[in-house]
Amino acid sequence: MKIAGIEEAGKGPCIGPLVVCGVLIDEKKETELRLIGVKDSKKLTPLKRTMLADKIKNIADKIEIIKIIPDEIDKAVNSENSNLNLLEAEKMAIIINKLKSEKIIIDCPSPNKKQFARDIKKKLNIKKAKIIAEHKADENYPIVSAASIIAKVERDNEIEKLKKKLKVDFGSGYTSDIVTQEFLKDNWENPKYSSIIRYSWESWKRLKRDKGQKRLPEW
Repeated sequence: MKIAGIEEAGKGPCIGPLVVCGVLIDEKKETELRLIGVKDSKKLTPLKRTMLADKIKNIADKIEIIKIIPDEIDKAVNSENSNLNLLEAEKMAIIINKLKSEKIIIDCPSPNKKQFARDIKKKLNIKKAKIIAEHKADENYPIVSAASIIAKVERDNEIEKLKKKLKVDFGSGYTSDIVTQEFLKDNWENPKYSSIIRYSWESWKRLKRDKGQKRLPEW
């Protein structure tokens, strides 16, 4: 049986895309993933992730990747009829339809695992597909660990491309990153960087409120 693992990277950052990855393999090949040392991407160094990503690509039957840009994320977060989890479910369904797997294991981003699985199934072409949506699936299933690694490497590569294109270092894009914090503080309303900033994030909204309050005396 062909099985697929799906995971994302970059859900939390205030800058840059969210990357969703699906990896398809023959179930028998899961042993190969264990042997090369796949694990949750957060527990690996960037160099190790890159090395493993190349090996995973050689083992996998198929890999599908979707990059969700900040503007699309903002629209989902600000929508009355959607949210970030529903947006992820939609993108994961697109990936599953391309992979054509009947067994899919997902690292569930939603606290309601059953509802998240239902949201995906509504959009599937293969109605008999079995979806296993679990928390910490990237730690417990090699196939999801593999998707986690590919997603993280793809997002890191995308971040580096954006830095070169815009000729600026904005750090990792995560709100805990000091470089990212300083960049956002200095460029929160700079239109030059509007394509990479998530304006629906509290980190940006807080800056807008604070900067606006400081300007009040000027009136």
